[in-house]
Amino acid sequence: MGDIRPTSPVMLIVAAFSRHSAALDWAQQRATETWGTTALASDRFDFRETDYYEPTMGAEIKKTFWAFNGLIAPERLVEIKLLTNALEEEYAALGRHPEARPLNLDPGYLTNAKLVLASTKDHAHRIYLDRGIFAEVTLHYSHGAWQPRDWTFPDYRRADYHAFFTQCRDELRRRSN
Repeated sequence: MGDIRPTSPVMLIVAAFSRHSAALDWAQQRATETWGTTALASDRFDFRETDYYEPTMGAEIKKTFWAFNGLIAPERLVEIKLLTNALEEEYAALGRHPEARPLNLDPGYLTNAKLVLASTKDHAHRIYLDRGIFAEVTLHYSHGAWQPRDWTFPDYRRADYHAFFTQCRDELRRRSN
């Protein structure tokens, strides 16, 4: 029988995307009010790998990532996903944009070995956590680089995303030493 050990804290990552800079600014402000200052923030990348979100979010979407200074327990991912869903609804209710979903927030966490994302959608590769929330290992770190899985979303295969996640991983490793 293996020994049960407490988990190590993980780095909270939130992906935010919208076609509206004001929505991304609002989300970053609310996120920092909720989870504290960011350790790292990515550029605003062109989100061009799919048109899946276009009917509800419009075209010319930008995506950005925030990694937060305060490390979290990984089991908090459920409450964080529920809160990001509530923040999306709150922003949509402001009525500042014509789209049904002007803002999308996807939380996850990063360890030295993997990037885990939360989802409300079940699939063969996702594990149920609690309260309607699932998780998947989207990327894993092996042989000095981020590696996609068969199910990894096309945009998460991008080198510029991987460069940002490597910065996050380096920051997490620095804190662990």
